[in-house]
Amino acid sequence: MCRVNRQGDTQGESSGTEVVVNSFGDFFWLLVWAFVFGCYLVVLFQIIVDLFRDQDLSGWWKAVWIVFLIIAPFLSVLIYVIVRGRGMAERHQAAKGPREVDTYVPPPIIHMSDPADQIASAQTLLDKGAITQAEFDQLKQKALA
Repeated sequence: MCRVNRQGDTQGESSGTEVVVNSFGDFFWLLVWAFVFGCYLVVLFQIIVDLFRDQDLSGWWKAVWIVFLIIAPFLSVLIYVIVRGRGMAERHQAAKGPREVDTYVPPPIIHMSDPADQIASAQTLLDKGAITQAEFDQLKQKALA
């Protein structure tokens, strides 16, 4: 690679100012590898957090995994994700806490004294898809009761 100094003279030895990226292709591959390296760092830190989060794994096995992550980083990350990926996902979900998907509460209807207004409001919610037909029927029964 030929280096260019400030005056534009080409020389074989290094000077103070160097051109790192020579073309668009070099810049593109620099971005690709920077992205891959960033993804690797994210996965590496997720693995380290998972190692310390795991209560079933002894301290010696944690140390072995850390040493392998230092000696052969890409290979050990790949092996860790393949071997312990399912448990990693389960520990991550347990750390986030219980999911509240099963406890769905329909959106409240504004308090209206007239049953016809309540039914009309529920019909609007049904038309928008915010509530199901069963929820509409339940709201209609409450309004008529």
